[in-house]
Amino acid sequence: MTDARTSHDLSQLAQDIKHWGRELGFQDVGISAVDLKEDEAFLKRWLANRYHGSMDYMAAHGTKRSRPTELLPGTLRVISVRCDYTDEHAVDGINALKRPHHAYVSRYALGRDYHKVLRKRLKKLAERIKGICLERKIDPPPHSARDLAPLQQRVFVDSAPVLEKALARDAGLGWIGKHTNLINAKGGSWFFLGELFTNLLLPIDKPATNHCGTCTTCLDVCPTQAIVAPYQVDARRCISYLTIENKAAIPLEFRKAMGNRIYGCDDCQLFCPWNKFARSETPGDFAPRHQLDSATLIELFAWSEDDFDLNTRGSAIRRTGYRGWLRNLSVALGNAPTTPETVRALQARIDFPDEVVREHIHWALAQHQGNGHNTHEERA
Repeated sequence: MTDARTSHDLSQLAQDIKHWGRELGFQDVGISAVDLKEDEAFLKRWLANRYHGSMDYMAAHGTKRSRPTELLPGTLRVISVRCDYTDEHAVDGINALKRPHHAYVSRYALGRDYHKVLRKRLKKLAERIKGICLERKIDPPPHSARDLAPLQQRVFVDSAPVLEKALARDAGLGWIGKHTNLINAKGGSWFFLGELFTNLLLPIDKPATNHCGTCTTCLDVCPTQAIVAPYQVDARRCISYLTIENKAAIPLEFRKAMGNRIYGCDDCQLFCPWNKFARSETPGDFAPRHQLDSATLIELFAWSEDDFDLNTRGSAIRRTGYRGWLRNLSVALGNAPTTPETVRALQARIDFPDEVVREHIHWALAQHQGNGHNTHEERA
């Protein structure tokens, strides 16, 4: 049990943590307990349906994902943070999809790699908490009547089996929408999440309530009908999964629906009514780099492997790899309007030394046959 003084100290510390978090650049900070029984049951059903596709890591850690105390023994609370990553670039996303000769990159990947940015900030927050706990003599609950427990903290940013959206919901940062992204009433859904596990018995925040109502916009606009039911996404149909996590060939049935999307997909967020009112400050760390918000498909397809390595340093895009990059661009070029430049760009790589990439290039060239161009002409 905690005495009145300790309870007051922890309450003050919780308020301070939220203040420090905002100073570090987080738009919101909340605190939750660690009971995720209902979410664990949902996760098990999702896995049983094989909706995770080839993402075997989703099942590899057993119940650690839904039981924070198994991931970090002794955890009593989770401090969740949200960090906006876009502003006018999200608003312009719908227009970007209408430019078929230009590449569409998911808005979160236009700037710096969020893993590094958020982890650095969260580590600073953890150090601040540690210093104040020493200064104010605030300790975690004791293991026994005689033994004090040492302060225990660990930072996570999409880097371990953590049900981050469920924890953020319980911390009051937003509700999980029908597209399975977290939605904040004031901030929409254009933000990253991060967590700080701790054994401090901090007061918890009130969980967010759901405000999706009867809206089904995200289900209606999904290009591949990947949102198979409210709150259920079949990753095997999702363009984000197909262009990033999937390392094999992109199934033929989804290639036309990809349009000019070469890395991820934002349609369920672009058209979400809650994002119409969301406005955030310009996020310096996540501002577009290498003209990724305006580059043409041909320009990006011309990148050498060295170009790709250089231009994706410190970027989440590196996850797809150069092979996946060319595979995705090949599909987008196949969906682009037929022009001599498009056909020549594809023909220039028709002998690329990778079977999967070559197959996608051949598919793309086949899309331009009969449109006034001989796709088998001699390459310039």
